[in-house]
Amino acid sequence: MTVDLSQPGFSTTAEALRLRSWQLGPGQPTLVTDQFTDADFKLVVDDRADVHINSRDGRFYLGWFPTGRPGTDGEGWKLAVTGTARVPGYSVSFDTGTPAQIVAAAVATVLATSRPR
Repeated sequence: MTVDLSQPGFSTTAEALRLRSWQLGPGQPTLVTDQFTDADFKLVVDDRADVHINSRDGRFYLGWFPTGRPGTDGEGWKLAVTGTARVPGYSVSFDTGTPAQIVAAAVATVLATSRPR
């Protein structure tokens, strides 16, 4: 992209303005859920077909809600890590249309930062 700084306003070329293709749609949730092992995590599928994954120590939670988490406005994924007495935890939410590859990348990053005591 070229920008002419001698003229006020925004200037560019037609080539720089070409349309892009973006990943859309929820994709395959197994890209996310296949990252967990039975040795370290428990997986439960409830009566609504929502999937809940907890770490054995209870500090990590991931929920997948294909039709939206009850009581929310289209929340499809909920990732939460419980904090300690000194450091607060955190949570991240993704809507039902977020591509599973994006959720999988976030989960992989969180899992990579954990370690057994």
